[in-house]
Amino acid sequence: MTTPSASHSPAATPITPVRGGATHAKLLIIGSGPAGYTAAIYAARALLEPVLISGLQQGGQLTITTEVENYPGFAEPIQGPWLVEQMRLQAEHVGARLASDTIVSADLSARPFRLTGDSGHVYTGDALVIATGAQAKWLGLPSEQAFQGFGVSACATCDGFFFRNREVVVVGGGNTAVEEALYLAQLASRVVLVHRRDSLRAERILQDRLFAHPKIEVVWNNTVEEIVGQELPRSVTGVRLRNLVTGEVTERAVDGVFIAIGHRPESGLFAGQIDLTPSGYIRTEPGSTRTGVPGVFAAGDVADEVYRQAVTAAGLGCMAALDAERWLAAQDAAPRAEE
Repeated sequence: MTTPSASHSPAATPITPVRGGATHAKLLIIGSGPAGYTAAIYAARALLEPVLISGLQQGGQLTITTEVENYPGFAEPIQGPWLVEQMRLQAEHVGARLASDTIVSADLSARPFRLTGDSGHVYTGDALVIATGAQAKWLGLPSEQAFQGFGVSACATCDGFFFRNREVVVVGGGNTAVEEALYLAQLASRVVLVHRRDSLRAERILQDRLFAHPKIEVVWNNTVEEIVGQELPRSVTGVRLRNLVTGEVTERAVDGVFIAIGHRPESGLFAGQIDLTPSGYIRTEPGSTRTGVPGVFAAGDVADEVYRQAVTAAGLGCMAALDAERWLAAQDAAPRAEE
């Protein structure tokens, strides 16, 4: 669908949130990852004058991704923070207005929808795109945080390529962990699945594939006590495991650690106001980004329980902007149709 171009318009002035202040927009977008910025780009080019509220982690999970090698259009690996910064600049260039604020409450019971920021600023919108993302669940170890992006990952599809013919550990026991282990076994020389219990929670068919794979080893009743590494160059060199039955501590040399204990969608702000899946993801209509609340759309990892990739998030952001544009146009045409 062809939309009017705003590419020659000057960049919109960012919004400075202030307590007691208020901003109204045809379209509000919450979230500043690939889904949010893509929605803003498409909405701005459709002359919807969107307002994007960036959230606490500006740029989403790309800001903690050191090398991105699977985003189309770049022959060489690029830095995640650089990529998301380019998205921000592009959104501003075509006319999206950005606000550095974190939404702390939302009222979707009536239009215009009403959002309140941590700053005290109030945002109202005729339509809303929720692109708040999802956060990987981590073990909470200081060493884990120290090596994130340098051998510690929560996405095998994103980072498995860097561990070809190397040994890696996968932590977890559910479907995600088993699927990650099976995927990595296509690339790594050996995959060690570490699980704190003596049985897996994954579906039986996945377990059967895991146990039958010659490159996968399962270590039961163990937890990762520490991730071992070096500083120059910063990289993972091993893991320290503790046996929860015997208390024995062992160390194993590995090149990478993949944490696969699940994701937490950032949807809590809308609980009770919008339909969520049992896992907490925002439920959308098949083939669209429409939610159960007319005028509210969801895009990216907050609504995607399966893929969770930057490129799929961007695609959903595009869909959300187009869905919102059509919905707003239908609302504007409705009174005329009644006359």
